[in-house]
Amino acid sequence: MTNRSADSPDDLAAKYRRSKIANVVLAALSAFLLVVVVAQLSTAQPAPNADGGAASPPQQAAAGVETRDPDDPMALGAADAPVVLVEWTDLRCPYCAVFNRDTLPALVREYVDSGKLRIEIRDVSFFGEKSATAAVAARAAGNQGMFPEYLGAVYRVAPESGHPDLPRDRLIGFAKEIGVPDLAKFTADLDDPRLLDAVQQSTGDAQRLGVNSVPFFAIGNSALSGAQPIENFREFVDSALAGGK
Repeated sequence: MTNRSADSPDDLAAKYRRSKIANVVLAALSAFLLVVVVAQLSTAQPAPNADGGAASPPQQAAAGVETRDPDDPMALGAADAPVVLVEWTDLRCPYCAVFNRDTLPALVREYVDSGKLRIEIRDVSFFGEKSATAAVAARAAGNQGMFPEYLGAVYRVAPESGHPDLPRDRLIGFAKEIGVPDLAKFTADLDDPRLLDAVQQSTGDAQRLGVNSVPFFAIGNSALSGAQPIENFREFVDSALAGGK
Protein backbone atom coordinates (compact mmCIF):
# COMPACT_ATOMS: atom_id res chain seq x y z
CA MET A 1 0.00 0.00 0.00
CA THR A 2 1.48 3.31 -1.01
CA ASN A 3 1.54 6.11 1.53
CA ARG A 4 0.60 9.59 0.27
CA SER A 5 2.34 12.42 2.00
CA ALA A 6 0.11 15.10 3.52
CA ASP A 7 0.04 18.52 1.88
CA SER A 8 2.05 21.19 3.60
CA PRO A 9 0.31 24.39 4.83
CA ASP A 10 1.86 26.29 1.88
CA ASP A 11 0.51 23.71 -0.60
CA LEU A 12 -2.95 23.91 0.93
CA ALA A 13 -2.92 27.70 0.74
CA ALA A 14 -1.90 27.60 -2.92
CA LYS A 15 -4.66 25.13 -3.73
CA TYR A 16 -7.18 27.31 -1.91
CA ARG A 17 -6.10 30.36 -3.88
CA ARG A 18 -6.38 28.46 -7.17
CA SER A 19 -9.84 27.15 -6.24
CA LYS A 20 -10.97 30.62 -5.23
CA ILE A 21 -9.76 32.12 -8.52
CA ALA A 22 -11.50 29.37 -10.49
CA ASN A 23 -14.76 29.98 -8.65
CA VAL A 24 -14.54 33.72 -9.34
CA VAL A 25 -13.96 33.06 -13.03
CA LEU A 26 -16.89 30.65 -13.21
CA ALA A 27 -19.15 33.10 -11.41
CA ALA A 28 -18.15 35.91 -13.77
CA LEU A 29 -18.73 33.69 -16.80
CA SER A 30 -22.15 32.65 -15.50
CA ALA A 31 -23.11 36.26 -14.89
CA PHE A 32 -22.00 37.21 -18.40
CA LEU A 33 -24.06 34.42 -19.98
CA LEU A 34 -27.09 35.44 -17.93
CA VAL A 35 -26.80 39.03 -19.15
CA VAL A 36 -26.58 37.82 -22.76
CA VAL A 37 -29.69 35.64 -22.41
CA VAL A 38 -31.69 38.39 -20.73
CA ALA A 39 -30.65 40.88 -23.40
CA GLN A 40 -31.74 38.51 -26.15
CA LEU A 41 -35.11 37.94 -24.52
CA SER A 42 -35.72 41.63 -23.97
CA THR A 43 -34.86 42.63 -27.54
CA ALA A 44 -36.47 39.72 -29.40
CA GLN A 45 -39.53 40.63 -31.44
CA PRO A 46 -42.42 38.21 -31.89
CA ALA A 47 -42.62 36.86 -35.39
CA PRO A 48 -45.59 38.13 -37.38
CA ASN A 49 -48.51 35.74 -37.12
CA ALA A 50 -50.84 36.69 -39.93
CA ASP A 51 -51.10 33.54 -41.96
CA GLY A 52 -54.72 32.75 -41.12
CA GLY A 53 -53.69 29.44 -39.58
CA ALA A 54 -54.39 27.98 -36.17
CA ALA A 55 -55.26 30.22 -33.26
CA SER A 56 -52.40 32.10 -31.71
CA PRO A 57 -51.12 31.08 -28.27
CA PRO A 58 -52.73 33.00 -25.39
CA GLN A 59 -51.36 36.52 -25.27
CA GLN A 60 -51.76 39.51 -23.02
CA ALA A 61 -52.69 43.01 -24.14
CA ALA A 62 -52.77 46.26 -22.23
CA ALA A 63 -56.14 46.65 -20.54
CA GLY A 64 -58.34 49.57 -21.45
CA VAL A 65 -57.14 50.11 -25.02
CA GLU A 66 -60.73 50.74 -26.09
CA THR A 67 -62.01 54.33 -25.99
CA ARG A 68 -65.79 53.90 -26.43
CA ASP A 69 -65.93 57.34 -28.03
CA PRO A 70 -69.44 57.64 -29.52
CA ASP A 71 -68.12 60.07 -32.14
CA ASP A 72 -65.26 57.84 -33.32
CA PRO A 73 -65.62 57.58 -37.13
CA MET A 74 -63.28 54.56 -37.16
CA ALA A 75 -65.55 52.39 -34.99
CA LEU A 76 -68.42 50.02 -35.72
CA GLY A 77 -71.18 49.42 -33.18
CA ALA A 78 -72.63 51.06 -30.11
CA ALA A 79 -70.31 52.73 -27.63
CA ASP A 80 -72.06 50.91 -24.77
CA ALA A 81 -71.76 47.42 -26.26
CA PRO A 82 -70.75 44.86 -23.61
CA VAL A 83 -67.55 43.90 -25.47
CA VAL A 84 -65.12 46.02 -27.49
CA LEU A 85 -62.78 44.41 -29.99
CA VAL A 86 -59.85 46.66 -30.93
CA GLU A 87 -58.24 45.96 -34.30
CA TRP A 88 -54.85 47.27 -35.49
CA THR A 89 -54.57 47.35 -39.27
CA ASP A 90 -52.37 48.64 -42.09
CA LEU A 91 -54.05 49.45 -45.40
CA ARG A 92 -51.18 47.83 -47.32
CA CYS A 93 -51.27 44.59 -45.30
CA PRO A 94 -52.58 41.63 -47.34
CA TYR A 95 -53.65 39.70 -44.25
CA CYS A 96 -55.56 42.69 -42.93
CA ALA A 97 -57.42 42.56 -46.24
CA VAL A 98 -58.17 38.87 -45.70
CA PHE A 99 -59.72 39.64 -42.31
CA ASN A 100 -61.73 42.54 -43.71
CA ARG A 101 -63.08 40.52 -46.61
CA ASP A 102 -63.59 37.09 -45.03
CA THR A 103 -64.22 37.64 -41.32
CA LEU A 104 -65.35 41.18 -40.54
CA PRO A 105 -68.73 40.91 -42.32
CA ALA A 106 -69.68 37.88 -40.23
CA LEU A 107 -68.62 39.58 -37.00
CA VAL A 108 -70.71 42.62 -37.90
CA ARG A 109 -73.73 40.50 -38.81
CA GLU A 110 -73.54 38.18 -35.80
CA TYR A 111 -72.33 40.50 -33.03
CA VAL A 112 -72.21 44.19 -33.97
CA ASP A 113 -75.69 44.44 -35.46
CA SER A 114 -77.16 42.73 -32.39
CA GLY A 115 -75.49 45.18 -30.02
CA LYS A 116 -73.15 42.63 -28.44
CA LEU A 117 -69.91 43.93 -29.90
CA ARG A 118 -68.20 47.18 -30.84
CA ILE A 119 -65.15 47.16 -33.11
CA GLU A 120 -62.67 50.03 -32.80
CA ILE A 121 -60.09 50.27 -35.58
CA ARG A 122 -56.57 51.59 -35.04
CA ASP A 123 -54.54 52.43 -38.13
CA VAL A 124 -50.79 51.84 -38.29
CA SER A 125 -48.18 52.51 -40.95
CA PHE A 126 -45.91 49.51 -40.50
CA PHE A 127 -45.10 49.25 -44.21
CA GLY A 128 -43.69 52.70 -44.76
CA GLU A 129 -44.72 56.10 -46.05
CA LYS A 130 -47.26 54.71 -48.51
CA SER A 131 -49.08 53.02 -45.63
CA ALA A 132 -49.24 56.36 -43.82
CA THR A 133 -50.60 58.09 -46.94
CA ALA A 134 -53.28 55.42 -47.34
CA ALA A 135 -54.24 55.73 -43.67
CA VAL A 136 -54.58 59.49 -44.11
CA ALA A 137 -56.94 58.85 -47.03
CA ALA A 138 -59.07 56.53 -44.91
CA ARG A 139 -59.23 59.17 -42.18
CA ALA A 140 -60.18 61.75 -44.82
CA ALA A 141 -63.08 59.50 -45.79
CA GLY A 142 -63.84 59.13 -42.09
CA ASN A 143 -64.20 62.91 -41.86
CA GLN A 144 -67.25 62.40 -44.05
CA GLY A 145 -68.53 59.35 -42.19
CA MET A 146 -67.17 56.74 -44.60
CA PHE A 147 -64.13 55.23 -42.90
CA PRO A 148 -65.35 51.57 -42.88
CA GLU A 149 -66.53 51.85 -46.47
CA TYR A 150 -63.15 53.20 -47.55
CA LEU A 151 -61.30 50.35 -45.85
CA GLY A 152 -63.62 47.92 -47.56
CA ALA A 153 -62.91 49.41 -50.98
CA VAL A 154 -59.13 49.25 -50.48
CA TYR A 155 -59.14 45.73 -49.08
CA ARG A 156 -61.48 44.32 -51.75
CA VAL A 157 -58.81 44.76 -54.41
CA ALA A 158 -55.78 44.01 -52.25
CA PRO A 159 -53.34 41.45 -53.66
CA GLU A 160 -52.98 38.01 -52.11
CA SER A 161 -49.40 38.86 -51.11
CA GLY A 162 -47.12 41.87 -51.08
CA HIS A 163 -47.98 45.50 -50.41
CA PRO A 164 -49.83 47.56 -53.03
CA ASP A 165 -48.47 50.98 -54.01
CA LEU A 166 -51.75 52.92 -53.54
CA PRO A 167 -50.72 56.14 -55.33
CA ARG A 168 -52.65 59.36 -54.79
CA ASP A 169 -54.87 59.02 -57.86
CA ARG A 170 -55.90 55.55 -56.77
CA LEU A 171 -56.71 56.77 -53.26
CA ILE A 172 -58.97 59.41 -54.79
CA GLY A 173 -60.47 56.71 -57.02
CA PHE A 174 -61.51 54.70 -53.96
CA ALA A 175 -63.27 57.79 -52.60
CA LYS A 176 -65.18 58.16 -55.88
CA GLU A 177 -66.04 54.47 -55.86
CA ILE A 178 -67.73 54.53 -52.45
CA GLY A 179 -69.42 57.87 -53.05
CA VAL A 180 -67.64 60.21 -50.65
CA PRO A 181 -69.94 63.25 -50.78
CA ASP A 182 -67.37 66.03 -51.06
CA LEU A 183 -64.45 64.93 -53.22
CA ALA A 184 -62.85 68.38 -53.12
CA LYS A 185 -62.73 68.26 -49.33
CA PHE A 186 -61.45 64.67 -49.41
CA THR A 187 -58.63 65.65 -51.76
CA ALA A 188 -57.72 68.64 -49.62
CA ASP A 189 -57.71 66.47 -46.50
CA LEU A 190 -55.08 64.23 -48.06
CA ASP A 191 -52.64 67.08 -47.39
CA ASP A 192 -53.89 67.84 -43.87
CA PRO A 193 -50.86 67.47 -41.56
CA ARG A 194 -53.17 66.82 -38.61
CA LEU A 195 -54.36 63.60 -40.20
CA LEU A 196 -50.79 62.46 -40.81
CA ASP A 197 -49.89 63.32 -37.22
CA ALA A 198 -52.84 61.23 -36.03
CA VAL A 199 -51.67 58.23 -38.07
CA GLN A 200 -48.13 58.56 -36.74
CA GLN A 201 -49.46 58.88 -33.19
CA SER A 202 -51.61 55.77 -33.63
CA THR A 203 -48.63 53.83 -34.99
CA GLY A 204 -46.42 54.89 -32.09
CA ASP A 205 -49.12 54.01 -29.56
CA ALA A 206 -49.44 50.54 -31.10
CA GLN A 207 -45.71 49.94 -30.90
CA ARG A 208 -45.59 51.07 -27.28
CA LEU A 209 -48.32 48.54 -26.50
CA GLY A 210 -46.21 45.81 -28.11
CA VAL A 211 -48.21 45.51 -31.33
CA ASN A 212 -45.62 44.78 -34.02
CA SER A 213 -47.56 42.73 -36.55
CA VAL A 214 -50.95 43.14 -38.16
CA PRO A 215 -53.74 42.38 -38.10
CA PHE A 216 -53.79 42.34 -34.30
CA PHE A 217 -56.80 42.27 -32.00
CA ALA A 218 -57.50 42.85 -28.31
CA ILE A 219 -60.46 42.46 -25.99
CA GLY A 220 -59.63 43.77 -22.55
CA ASN A 221 -56.27 42.23 -21.66
CA SER A 222 -56.57 39.28 -24.07
CA ALA A 223 -55.18 39.37 -27.59
CA LEU A 224 -55.33 37.49 -30.87
CA SER A 225 -53.05 37.97 -33.85
CA GLY A 226 -53.33 37.11 -37.50
CA ALA A 227 -56.12 36.61 -40.02
CA GLN A 228 -57.59 33.73 -38.06
CA PRO A 229 -60.67 31.76 -39.17
CA ILE A 230 -64.07 33.09 -38.13
CA GLU A 231 -64.44 30.23 -35.62
CA ASN A 232 -61.49 31.56 -33.64
CA PHE A 233 -63.00 35.03 -33.51
CA ARG A 234 -66.36 33.63 -32.42
CA GLU A 235 -64.63 31.82 -29.57
CA PHE A 236 -62.66 34.97 -28.70
CA VAL A 237 -65.77 37.17 -28.57
CA ASP A 238 -68.03 34.56 -26.94
CA SER A 239 -65.49 34.04 -24.17
CA ALA A 240 -65.45 37.77 -23.48
CA LEU A 241 -69.25 37.93 -23.47
CA ALA A 242 -69.46 34.99 -21.07
CA GLY A 243 -66.87 36.57 -18.80
CA GLY A 244 -68.74 39.84 -18.60
CA LYS A 245 -65.82 41.89 -19.93
